[in-house]
Amino acid sequence: MAEPRIAHYSACGEGGGTDISSGTISTIIAATALLGLGIAALEIIRRRSEPTARDDRLVQAVDDMRSRMDDLGRDLSEALDRAERESRRNRFLSDLGTSIEFDELLDRILDAALEVPGFDAAMVSLDEHGGGTATTATRGMTAEEAAHPPSSGAGGVLPAGPITVSYRYGAADAADTQLIRGGLFMALVGREGHQLGSLALFWRTPGFEPSPERVGTVEQIAATCIPALENARRYREARQLAETDALTGFFNQRYFHETLRREALRAQRYDRQLALLILDLDDFKAVNDRVGHLAGDAVLAQVAEQLRNEIRSVDIGCRVGGDEFAVVMPESTEDDASQLFDRMRDGVSTMPMPGGHRVRLSAGIAELRHGETAAGLFERADAALRRSKDAGKNRATTASE
Repeated sequence: MAEPRIAHYSACGEGGGTDISSGTISTIIAATALLGLGIAALEIIRRRSEPTARDDRLVQAVDDMRSRMDDLGRDLSEALDRAERESRRNRFLSDLGTSIEFDELLDRILDAALEVPGFDAAMVSLDEHGGGTATTATRGMTAEEAAHPPSSGAGGVLPAGPITVSYRYGAADAADTQLIRGGLFMALVGREGHQLGSLALFWRTPGFEPSPERVGTVEQIAATCIPALENARRYREARQLAETDALTGFFNQRYFHETLRREALRAQRYDRQLALLILDLDDFKAVNDRVGHLAGDAVLAQVAEQLRNEIRSVDIGCRVGGDEFAVVMPESTEDDASQLFDRMRDGVSTMPMPGGHRVRLSAGIAELRHGETAAGLFERADAALRRSKDAGKNRATTASE
């Protein structure tokens, strides 16, 4: 998606959600039933009466009551729709406080946001290091939109309160109904006044503007998710200490299998791409045998640092064995993983090793198939790695070859 230009930037008014009580729905149902009985009675009277001048008045009365019944029927249908949406939203909001898994929480926030009528896509963007690396989760966006999401135009820190932004495109794109036409941005401010990030909802319908009621609903979602995000972040930081390999700084084997399973389930659920790259240092045992394990660990740490420099922020690098690494690559294909391997191999090839040798890598690559499990994906990538070893090492083999 081409980067849009901001055509409108304004603050939205305050608003509150709509509460459709069971008593209100019962009242509408009762009134509809009474009107139905009234219409039936008038029909009986009209048919039993002699043709007089009153017939016209009875016909008019029946027509009026039918019109009122139609209006009440529509009101009842709309009330039931609103009650159902509110029930789902309240369920999502109540679930937010029960989740401490960071990625699961982001999914639930996006689910709750897209329950608000009129919005077609949502995004949560969280600042991880005080203005540095950001974690972004999206829903309802294309891969290109997720890679280059629309901006609020406010820079790194959003002002207090919700803002709406409209996007203007060139003449060639004016008739494209799939383009994002505008967005509602909400700052997520923590309890200590620090901005955690933002929640944004987007629409594709030309001319759409979120009503104060819908803005108020989004504000409610944002306010509910803030303490849950803070708790989940603290829990994630504590887990990272236990799930990080002390020597290399990569995630450990247990985290790898948990993450691969979660990402495979998510990719299958939302029909997204997922690639897995498994790496192994060629003949590294000989290095340990020649220079000792302490010097070998130092070399391994240097290699890991070089590998980490090539990994994208959205990828998850793990150490899954002594000198074996894996990279889980969301929204990626076999070709993307092959390109990553080439960069990694080029990067480590210039690193000197004890005895004047060079670091060499072999890899196996697999892309998630429809309906495949994480275990199946891992087995295919691991088998591809063994084929790379058998074919002479210092190369990558894809599972599809």
